[in-house]
Amino acid sequence: MLTRRRMLACAAALPLAPRPLWARSSLALGAMRIDTLSDGNLVLPGDFILGGMPQDEMAAIMARHSLPRDRLTPPCNVTLMRRGADAVLFDAGAGPDFQPSAGKLMAAFAALGVAVEDITHVVFTHGHPDHLWGLLDDFDEPTFPNAEYLMGRAEFDYWTDPATVDAIGAARTAFAVGAARRLAAIAPTVRLFDDGEEVLPGVAARLTPGHTPGHMAFELRDGSESAMVVGDALANHHVAFERPDWPSGSDQDGERAAATRVSLLDQIASAQMRLVGFHLPGGGVGRAERAGGAYRFAAEG
Repeated sequence: MLTRRRMLACAAALPLAPRPLWARSSLALGAMRIDTLSDGNLVLPGDFILGGMPQDEMAAIMARHSLPRDRLTPPCNVTLMRRGADAVLFDAGAGPDFQPSAGKLMAAFAALGVAVEDITHVVFTHGHPDHLWGLLDDFDEPTFPNAEYLMGRAEFDYWTDPATVDAIGAARTAFAVGAARRLAAIAPTVRLFDDGEEVLPGVAARLTPGHTPGHMAFELRDGSESAMVVGDALANHHVAFERPDWPSGSDQDGERAAATRVSLLDQIASAQMRLVGFHLPGGGVGRAERAGGAYRFAAEG
């Protein structure tokens, strides 16, 4: 069983390869500028993602990507979109309380010359710790004091429902407790939205459930140019692309998440749309290219 204690033990036991605390991949969509900012990386036991998959075929995929099967260190890419007076952050990172290898977003802000006071909106894909817990700083104050906070209605309702902590399972109890505490801090002012809404000019919400019940992706569009911020709907560049139909242990509803991946990859590849992934390599910006009956992630960072 994966508990937060086990995740922290994995993070402490695995020597971390040197990697920059800040990495950026940028693209322009008309008047939009999009940067990805490193929040560090996670350290996870391999079976958190790979458990339950056909082991021989999975092992071949991991070997092709030169990745181990026992521990994985996915990057965490927080997306910043700027246009005119708006500075929109998609997710808030892990903050100081999740894993020591994550929570590095303030180093990225400093390197880019952006202040937390500059952020006008924080839009959440979902309520898992590496996306939400950076909402509050070391003093339990909002990290982004001038921002309006936006979250999908179904996702907000799920994490603020008192029944979730008992229903989510022991492995994710800390996730539920942590999400409820942080969302309580913004509950009086958070703006909720539903699938298909334009939450900000040029930013449309796309329900992509399964990883969490109300997970959202966001289509960014300016004229004929577009990109999809996918959050954890496509949570890695290996099995999620080569076998999107396989359930993953990182998803709360494996079958539904697999159906979401299949549909989302078809949409992105058919439209030749760029995508921005929270846990994808090279800063997370790239394309989904068809490769036989599957896909490959082509990084543009």
